[in-house]
Amino acid sequence: MAIFRASEVKQFSDAELSEQLTKLEMELVQDLGKVSAGGAPENPGRIREIKRTIARIQTEQTKRRNEA
Repeated sequence: MAIFRASEVKQFSDAELSEQLTKLEMELVQDLGKVSAGGAPENPGRIREIKRTIARIQTEQTKRRNEA
């Protein structure tokens, strides 16, 4: 799953935002599951980037809801 910047997130449609958010949340759960089970994630910085991307998507969704 790709990490998106704010400029990329703004270009997505509402449906695409929801879809990407779901995928990223699933990936985060899987990565955190590995860590909680005592394993090491393949890329430790990836968890932080996934969280930030989720926040970017949620921020954009909130902006769009408030504009309408």
